[in-house]
Amino acid sequence: MTNILMFMTDDHAQWALPAYGNREIIAPTLTYLANTGVRMANAFTPTPVCSPARASFWTGLFPSQHGIHDYINEDDKEREKLDWLGDEVTLASRLQESGYTTALCGKWHCGNGRKKQPGFDVWQSTGSVTARYNNLDNEYSDEGEVYRKDGYETQIITDNAVHFLRERDTEKPFFLFVGYTTTHSPWVNHPERLVSHYRNCRFEDIPEDTVYHFGRLAGESTLPSRFDEREAQAQYYACVTQIDEQVGRLLDELDALKLRDDTLVIYTADHGLNCGHHGVWGKGNGTRPLNMLEESIRVPLIFNHPGNLFAGQVRSEFTDHTDLFKTVLDYAGINVTGERYPGKSFKTMLTEARADPDWKDVYIGEYGNLRAIRTDRYKLVRRYPSGPNQLFDLVDDPRETRNLFDDPAYGSLIEDLTDRMTSFFNTYQDEHKSGLNVNNLPVHNPVEAWRGEID
Repeated sequence: MTNILMFMTDDHAQWALPAYGNREIIAPTLTYLANTGVRMANAFTPTPVCSPARASFWTGLFPSQHGIHDYINEDDKEREKLDWLGDEVTLASRLQESGYTTALCGKWHCGNGRKKQPGFDVWQSTGSVTARYNNLDNEYSDEGEVYRKDGYETQIITDNAVHFLRERDTEKPFFLFVGYTTTHSPWVNHPERLVSHYRNCRFEDIPEDTVYHFGRLAGESTLPSRFDEREAQAQYYACVTQIDEQVGRLLDELDALKLRDDTLVIYTADHGLNCGHHGVWGKGNGTRPLNMLEESIRVPLIFNHPGNLFAGQVRSEFTDHTDLFKTVLDYAGINVTGERYPGKSFKTMLTEARADPDWKDVYIGEYGNLRAIRTDRYKLVRRYPSGPNQLFDLVDDPRETRNLFDDPAYGSLIEDLTDRMTSFFNTYQDEHKSGLNVNNLPVHNPVEAWRGEID
């Protein structure tokens, strides 16, 4: 059985890696993994915000099935106690039941993060959602017990992961999930040795978009950092390099333990991020109404396993976290069947460079009562029940500045895309957990877009 080392970084946008075309970020480890492995060019998140995206990876289900539709405010002790995933069987539980030793080091954010979750042998979660602040005195949960350590959180997470690798049961394969958080806001106080380099950047890979055309700025877009955009961008770029260093530490540890050839390494993110793109900072909740901008929904997705993958490929198929769920289990030799699962394994693309003639040709996503469908050219965004709705031509208008929804020339296209999207959700949604029923579901945080601010 193959070991699996899985990285899921918080807010690491696809555009923010050299392997995806960024010309100024320094990330030699992740570039190496991409060049000697398989890079998925069109990987997306089901929802451009933390908790529902992560829940979709762990369960293989869309938010309208697992019921988490926004980030969970784990600082609120009452919300933290809720059993957000209920009886869902997670990927970790399936791997554990199949003989894997399972460990989480870093971010969980699917509810009750201070408590060791089912399916994990080792639990070292960043407990409170506010524990992400990158440098000093972060709180952690170790199998339910909270302890404190000083230092940069990214390095502490890696220390815990290294400790797991050295102390694990060597008679069993392992699944190690590493959840870095440093690329999340606030974009301040990162290592000066890295930030100082990026202050000299031109940031030419970030388009000079001056305004968001379809609503107002909200959430992270209103943080004070927006007034010193170049500094915030330098901090964000430094975060990526810091993560790259830590990924390298873990690859070196695999080499030292002679585990590298027996370990599949995966690097991805929960969702994307805007760093001044469209005048926006943040992800899907960086605007009101919520957005499905390309920078918000696109994620990096890299696979590397020496001698076992058809290396050097760049795959163009549309994939999301529910497909990744199926692929990880398939790679581990675990077959998950059932009509509930919208995702599909793409293992043969990785190992044999084989195309799947039946692979989906659209991306579908949701955020609360917003739903979106994207082809290789058009993106339709519908906000239920009454809009505003949008249609973008991503070939003629890649910066998503012209809304074509009310143009009669696109009426049949809108109808077709709406029918396809509706059919998908009619097939897979649980009506009690559906995003269209989100006002009747548990409150995730005080600023849910569909309710407005609440107590």
